[in-house]
Amino acid sequence: MVQVLKKEDRLTWEEDRIVYMEERIYVPNNKKTREKILKENHDSVDIGHPEQQRILELIKQNYW
Repeated sequence: MVQVLKKEDRLTWEEDRIVYMEERIYVPNNKKTREKILKENHDSVDIGHPEQQRILELIKQNYW
């Protein structure tokens, strides 16, 4: 996966089996993984209960 992404001229690397793109964690098109990230961010005590758009903005800060 990393080799394919590097060909697209993005800042991409792998560390501890986690792929990073443009300083964010790359999330593959996997429904269970994406649902888990969404749930963890939605249920976070630190951010309260933000609206849908705000949750997506927060997730995009850390994930690609």
